[in-house]
Amino acid sequence: MKATIFNIQKFSIHDGPGIRTVVFFKGCPLRCRWCSNPESQVIHTQILWEQERCIGCKTCESTCPAKSIRFVDNRFTFQHKTCTGCLECIRQCPAKAMEYTGKNMTIPEVMTAVKKDIDFYEESGGGVTLSGGEVLIWHEFVTEVLKELKQEHIHSALETTGFAVESVFQKVAGQADLLLFDMKHYSDRKHQTYTGVSNSLIIKNMTWAAKKGIPTIARIPVIPDVNDSLKDAAAFCRRLTEIGIRQVHLLPFHQFGQKKYELLRSDYAMKDTKTLHPEDLIEYKQIFESAGFDVTL
Repeated sequence: MKATIFNIQKFSIHDGPGIRTVVFFKGCPLRCRWCSNPESQVIHTQILWEQERCIGCKTCESTCPAKSIRFVDNRFTFQHKTCTGCLECIRQCPAKAMEYTGKNMTIPEVMTAVKKDIDFYEESGGGVTLSGGEVLIWHEFVTEVLKELKQEHIHSALETTGFAVESVFQKVAGQADLLLFDMKHYSDRKHQTYTGVSNSLIIKNMTWAAKKGIPTIARIPVIPDVNDSLKDAAAFCRRLTEIGIRQVHLLPFHQFGQKKYELLRSDYAMKDTKTLHPEDLIEYKQIFESAGFDVTL
């Protein structure tokens, strides 16, 4: 059994308690306009091309056995659906203008990687967080990883949008020690507008997790002109109260992912949007505090 992983990030302190290793899975059914990891959206291996380094020799095009690379009007194009992942294009590029994102890994390979820092988990009360993309796309693989973590007495967290059929969500979520539940918007209509999918299934899964008593933290990305008003904060409070979740992490909008869109040759809808800082959300945070939530910014 294999899954496509695009990053294993060590010594993370923002994705669950203590010092953690975060395993990022490729593939996501949502298309959030502000996504800071656009390389997570497509399930396949992708080639990143840095135009500033490219010398226009087209060696990558001529050496690609699958003919997945073409230059159209002197601009690099890549068809990930036909790519075999041989990476010959990267090896042959004389200007080192290319790299790849997405590696097929087995469960033993993932476990070997995360167990290297087991001493740090034990000392800090940390563990392993499985993230994405959307980890539930790889539900069979992820379920087995969670079982292995439990056998090793390693704390597990699952960062998820919750957008999966209820049987899949319940099977996987029931294995995790903690859910970090992304909540993009309280309104179904606006959720569809900004992410491309309804939030009705997400709300059902959040409600199930709360009723089952699974430790759950709602993580709200606060996005300008999407959900950043004080009225939005109050509406989130009402929705979370209905669901039964009382712990919230607020994530101010940032532009850390902008360069990735350029490397992937993708349009970025939020490129001119102003970054938010914690001090911009003090009143927003106070709305949650006034409603009795345990809120972190």
